[in-house]
Amino acid sequence: MKFAGKLLRYFALLWILTLSLATLWDYLRLHPNTGYLHIKQFAVNTGYYLPFFYAHVIGSSVILLVGFFQFSKIVYSKRKLHRALGKIYILGVLLFAAPGAYLMTFFIQRGAGVFASFFIQNSLWVVSTFIAWRYATQGKIPQHVCMMRRSYGLAFAAVTLRFYIWLFTVLGNGVSFEHNYLIIAFLSWVPNLILVELINRYDKGNIYKPTTSQ
Repeated sequence: MKFAGKLLRYFALLWILTLSLATLWDYLRLHPNTGYLHIKQFAVNTGYYLPFFYAHVIGSSVILLVGFFQFSKIVYSKRKLHRALGKIYILGVLLFAAPGAYLMTFFIQRGAGVFASFFIQNSLWVVSTFIAWRYATQGKIPQHVCMMRRSYGLAFAAVTLRFYIWLFTVLGNGVSFEHNYLIIAFLSWVPNLILVELINRYDKGNIYKPTTSQ
């Protein structure tokens, strides 16, 4: 079981590194016709889309990397490092990645169901991140850890979304097929939260064990 858990972590890290580094490589050049932006020129032409887009994609790339290592017991044992990375994560979500995601949601043009999925996901992300921060300031560490898992599970949707798009493209009709994008939109974050809730419920570690007051 421990081997399977480690294997899953390495697999997740591989996808995070691939997505984050590729995103930073593509978009740090700030070219308004790169990658995804190529099909969003109508949004780029509004004049206000690009700042929110860059805030989201660059901010998300950073917090995905930072958040992954926050759950390492090595990093957690170095309290100053853990707090510093935690501030980067929380500020990155609340001030950059999430606000950018809200604006981008209005330009998806994939139907009401897809809009609702991303809007709900982003709202849960903001709420769980803010509550996790409040728990940390109150010294409620078990609750903080459980809520941060929820927050990161929602952040990780950026990875699972790309994975499912790739999977549907390789094995099926891609995202253009009727209802495929709607399925992918919910698959990208709902199973993540279910897995997080299972981890929170059954984790027996001393530091991570939820309390009855949660």
